[in-house]
Amino acid sequence: MKRHWFLPETPDVLGTLRRQAEVTQSGMASFGRWAHGEAAAGAAVHAAEHAADQVRRELAQQLRVAFTTPVDAEDLFTLSERLDAVLNMAKNVVRDADLLGLSPTATTAAMADEALAGVEHLGVALTALPADATAATRAADAATKNGRHMEKIYARAMREVAEMPDAPAALLARDHLADCLRLGERIELVADRIWYAVVKEQ
Repeated sequence: MKRHWFLPETPDVLGTLRRQAEVTQSGMASFGRWAHGEAAAGAAVHAAEHAADQVRRELAQQLRVAFTTPVDAEDLFTLSERLDAVLNMAKNVVRDADLLGLSPTATTAAMADEALAGVEHLGVALTALPADATAATRAADAATKNGRHMEKIYARAMREVAEMPDAPAALLARDHLADCLRLGERIELVADRIWYAVVKEQ
């Protein structure tokens, strides 16, 4: 009797996560254009967020059937989830600004530039995993620095907001800047998980 051997599935889960990072970078580039005054780029942020959701679902399905993964499956899932939160926050900033009739300011643009740089560093880190732990953590550290730079930009801007004579306008500006700051915090969370994934594998 002839036997048939079935090999376990080995989907390219890390490749899928890297594709999600690429979509996230594209969305953040659109967010940067929006923050610099290109209003039409806001629609591209929304489109990228939907595209990233599809890739994230694909990764979740792959993790269900993968026999082995090059990086711990829980770390891959969490990295995907946290990447998704970055682009979701960018989409929310654009959406809320549109709803409230707010135009991005020079501060918005400066924070968006840091956010894009941070996401690009995250992409480098994910490309380095798992073969080059040093490169991965170095890029994660760079992304964290971008998040910290956003905190400094936020602090300077909030001092100016506190001096605004129009209280309702000051409140709207404060909420807008807080949402931009949350974008940086989410980038730092991805960087933290990259570090965790590296340390756990060593």
